[in-house]
Amino acid sequence: MNFQYEIPHEGLTVEELLRTKWRLGKKLVHELRMAKAITDSNGEVVNWNGPLSEGTRLHFTFPVPESNYNPTKECKVKIQYEDDHILIVSKPKGMSTHPNEEKDDNTCMNHVMAYLQHKGHFYAEHVHRLDQGTKGLLLIAKHPIAKSVFDRMIEEKSIIRTYEAEVQGKVKNNSGTINAPIGKDRHHPTRRVVSKSGQHAVTHYKVVKRNAHTTVVHLELETGRTHQIRVHMASIGHPVVGDTMYNARETGKGDYELHAIQLEFEHPFLNERIVVNDKKA
Repeated sequence: MNFQYEIPHEGLTVEELLRTKWRLGKKLVHELRMAKAITDSNGEVVNWNGPLSEGTRLHFTFPVPESNYNPTKECKVKIQYEDDHILIVSKPKGMSTHPNEEKDDNTCMNHVMAYLQHKGHFYAEHVHRLDQGTKGLLLIAKHPIAKSVFDRMIEEKSIIRTYEAEVQGKVKNNSGTINAPIGKDRHHPTRRVVSKSGQHAVTHYKVVKRNAHTTVVHLELETGRTHQIRVHMASIGHPVVGDTMYNARETGKGDYELHAIQLEFEHPFLNERIVVNDKKA
């Protein structure tokens, strides 16, 4: 793996970049040091504790392990954004994010691996996941450093994930926040419920359209619990249209409409704001 990084301000050291700015784990930092992975524009190994000038270009060269996803014959997911560090793809409805069993070979990650292997790359790991019935934007790391940094960004809520859903009924308030812990339903193998003993979960919503019997809302996640939007909206009496698992009326299509429409974040490797929307075909 090879990529370049431009020092954003005067005086930053390699040690500070890795440990403070990117907050990489000790093992990964040690591996980069042992591999002499970071050099300057002349190919010389950089002094990790020496202050660097703004605009200095660092060159990263290091071996990357292969991911275990078997590639499909061709990639049938749409690539919405790509750079040296990440992919953002549009996962179709009805497709799992990743294999759950060895026989699963038509998941989003299998398609992503087909795309990357065609370009000579063999590493891809999803940073978050989408339910099988949810379509839209999925963020994927192309090397272990990116995986580590973007995992932390998800944990620290510095990646803004926006979803669109049509929900049953007329949502009274134009905006609001649902702060309710989510846990497993003891009576159902996959269903989740609001539970005092569950995991902390926060969803923000904003009404964008009012129909005769439904409401279209945009939602932002602070946390990423399984079925979070579906559980939270059902808990306030407005399940996602067609989501029969959470007591919505069945529709003619027999499924529900939940769409991950936007990702927004400060790119840790490019030092610029990235906003990606799921463009309609």
